[in-house]
Order: sequence, then C-alpha cells, then structure tokens
Amino acid sequence: MADQDSRAGERYATAQILDYTARTHHPADPALERAFEAPARHGMPEIQLGPAEGRLLELLLRLVNAHKVVEIGTLAGYSALWMARALPPGGHLWTIESDPTHAGVAAEVIGEAGLGDRVSIIRGDAAEVLPKLSDSGPFCAVFVDADKARYDAYGRWATENLRTGGLLIGDNAYLFGRLLDDVVEAAAMRRFHEEMAKHYRSVCIPTPDGLAVGLRVDPEA
Repeated sequence: MADQDSRAGERYATAQILDYTARTHHPADPALERAFEAPARHGMPEIQLGPAEGRLLELLLRLVNAHKVVEIGTLAGYSALWMARALPPGGHLWTIESDPTHAGVAAEVIGEAGLGDRVSIIRGDAAEVLPKLSDSGPFCAVFVDADKARYDAYGRWATENLRTGGLLIGDNAYLFGRLLDDVVEAAAMRRFHEEMAKHYRSVCIPTPDGLAVGLRVDPEA
C-alpha cells in the first residue's frame, strides 16, 4: 500500500498543484530567493535543496526545539538560512564547507539576511573539522548534504554527538537513483541508511532525491 500511495502522489502532483501548494505553504521571500539564486549568480553547482525541502528542514528543527545544529556541506548558504531562521534566541548553527569560494558566497548570503550572529561558517574538510566541534555538543540536529562517499562516517559522528531526541537528516538519500549500484558512494549511503535505522526512529521521505530523517533514541531504551 505504501508503494501504491507513493506512486499515486507522483501521479497527482501536477505542475499546477505543486505551484499552488508552494505559493500557499512557503510564499515568496526575498532573502530566501536571493539565497536560492546565489549558486547560479556565482557559477556554482545548483544542487541546493528545493524550497519545500527547506521549509521542511525548518519545521523539523522547530519541532525538536533545536538550539545547536551542525550542517555538513554549506554550498551557498540556502539550507543554512532556513535552519538559522528556525533557531531560538541564543541558538547557533555551525556549517562546514570545504570550498573557500562557496564559503565566501555563503557568508555573504547569511550576512545579507542579518543572521551572521547565529551562524559560524567553518572552512575546511568535514572529516578534520567535526572532531573539533564535539566539545560544543551535544547537538540537537545534524544535517548532511556533502560528499556522498562519507555519509556513513558523518552519520556515525552525528550518532556520537546528538542528544537523545535529536535529529539526523541526510539529503540525496537516493543517491541520484544510484543507491543500489555497486559503487563506493552507494555502499556508503546504504550504510548511512542502515545505521540510521539501527540507532534512530527513521524514515526516508520521497522528495525528488530522498531525504532521510532519524530521531535519536535513548541507547539504553
């Protein structure tokens, strides 16, 4: 039945319906639109979340009352902007970006939105940066949208550094349709899924490329 429901959703999601629901649930927002368009303006890969996924990310953080959040993979700061808006006063987002040009664009986007005081953009390789962030934990949420071959490693770091009731969220969970292929990236992504299912109450939401969401459970429960 679930597969049938998913296929039915795809069949009924006409362009007109998608346009209507987008305008209704997340109407035009100049700061977010500028952030969404930043990759195209700067010749960067246009691989950011869609607006509906951004809104979902914001809502999930609000639902768990997230105060301290880590993002792995900043790009131009679009998803960071959604998450920073979800934080309460005193909340903070640490976002990691290995490409210095991308990090610079993200700093501009977040600064223009007036949210620079609640976002730290950390330039560097996530594998080197994450161990240094552990002392700032435990965290309320970790969002992964970076190099796919290391999703499993990022997921393990999240599991060690999230509070009980915290969220692990991974974009591109279908790996662009290659999740079941015999390649390194797919094997890492499958481990990400399987380890999330072991340590979290989890689901993979059928967004265009899959959004895996897990709620950290008490390891003693």
